[in-house]
Amino acid sequence: MKNVKLISLALSMLICFVATAQEKTITGTISDESGLALPGANVQIQKTKKVATTGFDGKYTIQAQKGDVLLFSYIGFQNQTKTVGDKNIINVVLHENNQSLQEVVVTALGTSKKRNVTQASVQMVRGTVAGVAVSSGYVQYAAPSQNIVVRDAVSISAKNEPLYIIDGIPVKSEQFAKVNPNDVQDVKVLKDKDATSTYGNKASNGVVVIDTKNGIYKNLTEKELDAKLNILYPTLPVTPNQEDYDAFVENAFESPKTAPLSTFSIDVDNASYTNIRRFINNGQAIPKDAVRVEEMVNFFKYTYPQPKDQHPFSINTELSDSPWNTKNQILRIGLQGKNIATENLPASNMVFLIDVSGSMGEINKLPLLIQSMKILVNELRAKDKVAIVVYAGAAGLVLPPTSGAEKKTINDALENLQAGGSTAGGAGIELAYKIAAENFIKDGNNRVILTTDGDFNVGSSSDSDMEKLIEQKRKTGVFLTCLGYGMGNYKDSKMETLADKGNGNYAYIDNIQEANRFLGKEFKGSMFAIAKDVKIQIEFNPKQVQAYRLIGYENRKLRPEDFKNDAIDAGELGSNHTVTALYEIIPAGVESDYLNQQPDALKYTKVQETGNNYSSELATIKFRYKKPDGDKSIEMVNVIENKTVALNKASDDFKFSTAVAWFGLKLRDSKLISNKSSDDILKLAKQGLSNDSEGYKAEFIRLVQSAI
Repeated sequence: MKNVKLISLALSMLICFVATAQEKTITGTISDESGLALPGANVQIQKTKKVATTGFDGKYTIQAQKGDVLLFSYIGFQNQTKTVGDKNIINVVLHENNQSLQEVVVTALGTSKKRNVTQASVQMVRGTVAGVAVSSGYVQYAAPSQNIVVRDAVSISAKNEPLYIIDGIPVKSEQFAKVNPNDVQDVKVLKDKDATSTYGNKASNGVVVIDTKNGIYKNLTEKELDAKLNILYPTLPVTPNQEDYDAFVENAFESPKTAPLSTFSIDVDNASYTNIRRFINNGQAIPKDAVRVEEMVNFFKYTYPQPKDQHPFSINTELSDSPWNTKNQILRIGLQGKNIATENLPASNMVFLIDVSGSMGEINKLPLLIQSMKILVNELRAKDKVAIVVYAGAAGLVLPPTSGAEKKTINDALENLQAGGSTAGGAGIELAYKIAAENFIKDGNNRVILTTDGDFNVGSSSDSDMEKLIEQKRKTGVFLTCLGYGMGNYKDSKMETLADKGNGNYAYIDNIQEANRFLGKEFKGSMFAIAKDVKIQIEFNPKQVQAYRLIGYENRKLRPEDFKNDAIDAGELGSNHTVTALYEIIPAGVESDYLNQQPDALKYTKVQETGNNYSSELATIKFRYKKPDGDKSIEMVNVIENKTVALNKASDDFKFSTAVAWFGLKLRDSKLISNKSSDDILKLAKQGLSNDSEGYKAEFIRLVQSAI
């Protein structure tokens, strides 16, 4: 009998061993129909409790056996199942669940701004779904007058701090630090299961338990505890919105007789569009000055041909009818940057300049920033190098220049960042440029990447001070990329000033999908300049054009004499980047309510007619640009034919870009458009909906529908 038991035990162990041996590692990516990664999606082996969750890149890893069935699920999407079989890599595309929700039930913790997180008992919150955005572990409703945020327990803390318990009361780290050691009677440190079995998930980083003599802190409220520990917090004024945007006046119509030249710098920024998207998705009113039409238009990519000559970009023009003023015309000018293969791009010398001040402590700031930069790190090669500089009360180097091959080292440095202190923005910029200059790569991509909410409040804080500083640093040959985060105190004006004056570009990161677009999918265009100081100057033929106006680019207009002045800064163009500019034209002989009273002919400026009215020419357009490491501009000249195509026969890109501009003009409540119908904007956008593999154009249509 004893031998039978031993044999039975041996067989059980053998079966267990064989089963374990059959297990293998399954990896893959979960994405939506547009190809965007789905972070927080679940992968479960059916009929078991074994579950894996995707990271911010949509990737997962799970141990499974050949016959196992994997269940893939994500809130708002239809579930899918896949049998493991012989596969080691299983990628899944989930489809949206079109069934509308009537009610949402979440387990919630009450929160309010800054430090006062209510430590209430877990409660059930029920409510209709209208106005509520739901994703894994995060629910947000934002009305125009208030912000309500509900998070699950896992997302409450972005820091790897233990839980502190004093006399049975959970306390904050700053309270714990103030305890008098002479009052302590006993200290216990609990880890792993010992911690979570008693205190739950909030103790996943361990628990420090202190019992004091005579229980002097027992049963105290938070306010009483602060008073006893002599912790004083400044009273912060409650302001619903402290965001800051530069005011500007919309471009007016000008006559080619009195203003023969229109000159401006290109603008590849698209921060305005993502910021507007955030306002619309949150159900908030959009500040008029947050709308920069050219940045909305340039968020989208258009199908211009690649350059075929020695120049780094191609030039493309199209003339058609204006959809909002039917007597007028729209001239579209498109540039297409040369697409350089990734392996042929120059080596990069990058410095991440990261704001870790107290204002960055919110969940949509530093935690999102860290995950965003990981996406950028994933694109780096061994020949690239990265340094990390942080600034709060002071600036410091937290990671010396490190090879892009050492991704774990770089990501670990990012994960260790914590928010706290005031904002020494000027000192941070000084140090970042110093590190970039010391590691400068000749003929390479030298760039500082500034990540912040723009709330500089210590040192050089005014826009004029920051402008002078960044103009000085621009001379080092180091480019600048500004990434904006957060809401409520977001300082768009400072971010735009820095990007405009620092040979740089500017993006607003409102979610991880936008980070993946700008820093991942469009990495080459965002981070590698192929031309800098790109300027455009156009001369309209007064015989054909009665008046014109540049749509957008108000902050990028230049004087005519600036065009040939190589000391004047202008925008940069990245690898495979597109830039689009639109002019509205009032043709000669057309009556218009938008024309100012024309002056009488002037005696000393009247010129003799030559007899040549250039009837076949609408305008002459000139471009000037410098090579990324050059100091002298190169000029290009094109003639635009006076050839109009009816709007219904215009290209899809013309229709869509014009619809985006139209929506921006409507949001700004432009006085220069007669038709402000959202239905007509939607109709034109849908007509131009093509080449949308990433789904961004379809998303724009949904935004217009939401804003009606």
